[in-house]
Amino acid sequence: MAFHDNLVSMLEKYKELEKKLELGANKIGAEFANLSKEFSNMTPIVELIKVLFKLENDLKQNEEIIKDPDTPIDLKNMVMDDNVEVRNNIAKITDDLKISLLPKDIDDDKNVILEIRAGTGGDEAAIFAGDLFRMYNRYADIKKWKTEILSMNDSGKGGYKEIVASITGRGVFARLKFESGVHRVQRVPDTEANGRIHTSAATVAVLPEVEELDIKIEDKDLRIDVYRSSGAGGQHVNTTDSAVRITHIPTGTVVTQQDEKSQHKNKAKAMKILMARLYEAQKYEIESKRSKDRKDQIGSGDRSERIRTYNFPQGRVSDHRINLTLYKLDIFMEGELDEMIESLLSADRALKLSESVF
Repeated sequence: MAFHDNLVSMLEKYKELEKKLELGANKIGAEFANLSKEFSNMTPIVELIKVLFKLENDLKQNEEIIKDPDTPIDLKNMVMDDNVEVRNNIAKITDDLKISLLPKDIDDDKNVILEIRAGTGGDEAAIFAGDLFRMYNRYADIKKWKTEILSMNDSGKGGYKEIVASITGRGVFARLKFESGVHRVQRVPDTEANGRIHTSAATVAVLPEVEELDIKIEDKDLRIDVYRSSGAGGQHVNTTDSAVRITHIPTGTVVTQQDEKSQHKNKAKAMKILMARLYEAQKYEIESKRSKDRKDQIGSGDRSERIRTYNFPQGRVSDHRINLTLYKLDIFMEGELDEMIESLLSADRALKLSESVF
């Protein structure tokens, strides 16, 4: 009953918003824009509610026809058959509404900071880290997102010991948030003379890009050091102290940035990464208190958790959280990630529905 009452309340709120917008039809400004956005977001849900209520009314009328002793038997049978379809439609729309009414992740619309680091496996792990970055970069291209490398530590053998990039676009975090964790690869390295399969790993972190309004950082909590940038082999990138190291004293979080020739640009990039890491830690702490067993959740974001295996000899990619294996590793590595991502989103919705009280 609480679920039904909630739907009625939503209809009433929608009508109130509609009246406010009609009264302020010629107005402009932030308040009117916010009302318009809220009204627009509610419209598809309200349309579903209206359809549901009509179906429920149809079902009620049909039941009255069936109970009426004067109703001919043929008509009763016809109405009973009709009720089967009506009930199925009610069940489907009810499920759709419950999904629509699930609490939204406040970070879903944010851009992301993508961090990929080589793990166990030496040079092969660094090469795999590079493969993962190219995979996400191609996915970003497919989605018409923009990727910008913020910093990288080239392994010198076609891979990265570490690479950090920003990905901007519509709904980036919503689709990439389940990629955080340990990604394991099984394949025969080019340098392997005996054809033995090697196992190595890389760690992926997907952090929502945040603004200063999202997290408060006091100037007194920061120690900022500048030093001379240096490239591979000890060669100087430039002869000025343009590299920046920012330390967040309370947490000990350290971010270094030296890719730009400008100290100002390096500091701005370092602050962007620092804010994202601190925000992630803060969010993780809050969510950990809400769940006693985060490891069983799709969206744990635990970087130490092995989430996926890429097996090249068998051409398969397996996600261990949802027990899904796809035998299409070749196109997966080319950025065709939607089938996996949609499955992860569906599993997350199912989990939230099981925990929700409607």
